Amino acid sequence: MEDRVTLLDFWPSPWATRVKVALAEKGIEYESREQNLIDKSPLLLEMNPVHKTIPVLIHNGKPICESHNIVQYIDEVWKDKSPLLPSDPYQRSQARFWADYIDKKIYNNAKKLWKEKGEEQEEVKREFIEGLKTLEGELGDKLYFGGESFGFVDVVLVPVTSWFYSLEICGKFSIEAECPRFTAWIKRCMEKESVSSSLPDPHKVYDYVLLLKKKMGIE
Repeated sequence: MEDRVTLLDFWPSPWATRVKVALAEKGIEYESREQNLIDKSPLLLEMNPVHKTIPVLIHNGKPICESHNIVQYIDEVWKDKSPLLPSDPYQRSQARFWADYIDKKIYNNAKKLWKEKGEEQEEVKREFIEGLKTLEGELGDKLYFGGESFGFVDVVLVPVTSWFYSLEICGKFSIEAECPRFTAWIKRCMEKESVSSSLPDPHKVYDYVLLLKKKMGIE
């Protein structure tokens, strides 16, 4: 039976972008269905009744939810091409550790950074940069977080970089000046078709951030 793959998506979402990058790495064709997260579709509510949000991967009618879970599912189902998680159990546990760290220290602070002002923003910015520097230390001299090949941690981390332009403007700082090795890693990732074709335009993301700030009354 031919695989039927659908992604319930929202274009600026870095969580949904993780799934797009993983599917592109594996060369999997899929249908993307853009979702309205305010007026949620019956399909979204049916496929993710617990969290009622994206991303949701629907594979032959069966839903898989939560971005880490989806990326690991993709890696296990289509295991013959571009493995994302290492085969060694210890290395796999380390990849999951860093993916969790990225969610807590990078994604969470990125969400706060463009919303906050004054001292609160400065504190979030400090924590965000500290998190990036910790990741720089883990990256070391490796090409990617998994070593020579693009892998799970890279897939989890790279989508948030499409928001960096917005964060730099809102937070008045330069990620390249603060974290040059991390910026070099971003440029390496963007040379991959699976990444460059999946990430949204940073300027379009900034327009979306401005729209959100206006709706929230944040100037």
